[in-house]
Amino acid sequence: MILALLNQKGGVGKTTLALNLAARWAAQGRRVTLVDADPQGSALDWAQARSHAGLARTFGVVGLPRDTLHHEAPELARAADHVIIDGPPRVAALLRSALLAADLVVIPVQPSPLDGWASAEMLRLLDEARVYRPGLRARFLLNRCAARTVIARETKDALALQETGALRRTIGQRVLFAQAMAAGRVAGEIEPDGPAAAEVAAVAAEIEALGR
Repeated sequence: MILALLNQKGGVGKTTLALNLAARWAAQGRRVTLVDADPQGSALDWAQARSHAGLARTFGVVGLPRDTLHHEAPELARAADHVIIDGPPRVAALLRSALLAADLVVIPVQPSPLDGWASAEMLRLLDEARVYRPGLRARFLLNRCAARTVIARETKDALALQETGALRRTIGQRVLFAQAMAAGRVAGEIEPDGPAAAEVAAVAAEIEALGR
């Protein structure tokens, strides 16, 4: 499966999600390659921090911030169970290429009206891609979500009404994700039985079920 985490709005947590999902699947014995398609190279920076800390490499991270991604990702998929594309914000050509490469697109959004408005452009690009990839599937994912707030509930309800639909599982607003990232780790390595790891596991399972 080629999974693309995409949103034209920056700062929605694509890289953190991509790394935590990759680590979860790798821990289950899957062969995983993460494609850093963001020119900022945050996933590559994470991999370098991990290497400097002397931590084991559990999945591959490659930098491909190019608009030929739809040609290159399928080649990577031949040697992997999951290819995860960490997409760029605001670079339309790269986004279009990632959409054409993907089997499933997950659009992380935060519980905010601004994120909802920004998603409209993402949905337009999805419609464009479906001219060439009519079977392309997509789901929103509510990320950095304080579950019991009114705005989180309203955002989740609004996403559920979209034709694209939303994943049932959500990811909470947890400091542990940022702490782990800074150390070249993922949440599940620091607190294997904690709520952050449980949320990632639940989202990973839901995505895998969609990809079958």
